[in-house]
Amino acid sequence: MTVHELVAALPAPTDLRARCRALALLDSIVSVPYTADHTFVVDWRPGVDLAFMDNGCGDRYAVVFDPAGVLLYGFDHESDATPWREEPRAHWPGLLDGLPASLAHYARAEEFLLEGFFDATVCAWYETGSTAWRCGPVEFADDEGDGADWLFDLLTPADGVRAFADYAEESYERSVDEEAVAAVLTGATLDRRTVAALSADVDFDTVATKARALGHPVQDS
Repeated sequence: MTVHELVAALPAPTDLRARCRALALLDSIVSVPYTADHTFVVDWRPGVDLAFMDNGCGDRYAVVFDPAGVLLYGFDHESDATPWREEPRAHWPGLLDGLPASLAHYARAEEFLLEGFFDATVCAWYETGSTAWRCGPVEFADDEGDGADWLFDLLTPADGVRAFADYAEESYERSVDEEAVAAVLTGATLDRRTVAALSADVDFDTVATKARALGHPVQDS
């Protein structure tokens, strides 16, 4: 899968925001005592939310939720599309072509630059008022890729519960209660039983504070 298949598989912005928020909450619970890969920042900038993934191995993605639309980008440091394939660095041809001006300024945001360059191998966007995700006219040979096939596998799966369970097993070598995962992914009110089923190593009140900050409902004590 490249970005062309990704834009067909991504959920609508509202659903994607909910998925990113739930992933950040789940990861903050099951990752303890390690650092979570997924984070979600409400009001990263005024009126703008940010979902971010960094696996600690040089790969990452960000999803910016702006009133003007959504910008999604990812960086797979081993993909054929890496800007580091040549010097000076250069984006894969067509990567940013067509990116609307209302979102293009994020490709110059300091937080997303490395040594002054927007490191990205995948880029897609959904402008407010649009009806579908878009991407630039990138082209790949059959044996070439941009990292879209795995970077966003927790944002696009048909079975999100199973996908997260597999991720927890691979990343943290722990099994998780799939009913508890499903409860968080569907936005069910967070309670002590759900948190305990996900991890015996976390404090419920700490998780509850994080959940409220993310806008996730929490059961009153």
